[in-house]
Amino acid sequence: MDATTQSQDRPAKAPENRLPAGVYLLGFSLFAMGSAEFLLAGVLPAVAADLDVTLSSAGILITMFALGVVVGGPPFAVLSLRWPRRTALVATQAVFALSVVAGLVGGYEVLLLSRFVSGIAYAGFFAVASVTAIGLVTPDRNARASGVVVSGLSVAMVAGGPAGTLLSHFTDWRGGFWAVVALTAAGAAGCLAGLPPARTETGPAVAPSVVRELATMRRPRLWGMFAVTILTTAAYMITFNYLAAMLADITAVPEVWIPAILALFGLGAFVGLSVGGRVADRRPHLALLTGALGMAILSVAMVFALERTWTVVPVVFLLGVAAFVLNPAVYSRVFAIAADAPTLAGATTVSAFQLGISLTPVFAAGALAQGAEWTTVCLIGAALALLAIPLVLLDRRS
Repeated sequence: MDATTQSQDRPAKAPENRLPAGVYLLGFSLFAMGSAEFLLAGVLPAVAADLDVTLSSAGILITMFALGVVVGGPPFAVLSLRWPRRTALVATQAVFALSVVAGLVGGYEVLLLSRFVSGIAYAGFFAVASVTAIGLVTPDRNARASGVVVSGLSVAMVAGGPAGTLLSHFTDWRGGFWAVVALTAAGAAGCLAGLPPARTETGPAVAPSVVRELATMRRPRLWGMFAVTILTTAAYMITFNYLAAMLADITAVPEVWIPAILALFGLGAFVGLSVGGRVADRRPHLALLTGALGMAILSVAMVFALERTWTVVPVVFLLGVAAFVLNPAVYSRVFAIAADAPTLAGATTVSAFQLGISLTPVFAAGALAQGAEWTTVCLIGAALALLAIPLVLLDRRS
């Protein structure tokens, strides 16, 4: 990204070791919106009972959100390319909140459509937020700023979703989603107050160009990083998605302690994002290789660690560290390769991330349907992480 584009959203200079407040606002907003993705799984039986549909039909609501993210994010990025970034951010938050509200007051068919629309809005916000964050900082802190934004999603996964599920338990299944609407509105207000309203540079600006954005997408190295994103996301999510079941059936952990162990994964994710953001600004391939190799080793170690509580606890924490130490590096490489046209590339990265999450049930079902042990999902995760390593090495070499 050139100096003119970097300056377009940059406010007054922040203290040297601190990121601008706008970066944290973007992270909070992503937490608010991302909580809706992880909340639905916890209230799915209640949704099915209330709307008088089967559990499998209710499960399609999760698929529709993922489909909106994967399919709708990149086209939205192109359509909103010439909008001021603050406008695009607030507009996506408004559409997201309104679509959630429509789903809460309508029937199953309305909820189905609203999940698809909210997925598009979520992907659009994620993509523009990532580009805006690196525009608020100097180039040597791009990965760190991206890490803060992405941390909002990790908080949503380990805290926002469970907290919303708990709230829905004391109200009804809609209670957690009303909280998401309120938090999203607060995030939109924060973006209005804390982000620059428009481009403010005085030098010759590089106008957004759909042609340039589309031309950038033809770069093979960019698609290599998208593949790394899909593989590494699926590598840790396939273990995380089935971790609660494995802790109950294999480790025999009392049910009351399982959420605490899962939260250790989130704590590890925070550590990984903090370390990865600082390392990736200088040595992105080191962060990528360390994270991928670490996930492969720890996924294999998980197979044996699940036999005892005292061994599985540190492995869960370290897997969270390894999984997210490479996350800022992915965005660092994407924005380095697509420096002159980052918006569509950023949106496609978000779609690749969501696709990695969505593929995990497919990978797991293929093995478990054949009668494989629960721990097979850990080995699948290790294999996926190892598949990413040659792609990282190829990117470093080129």
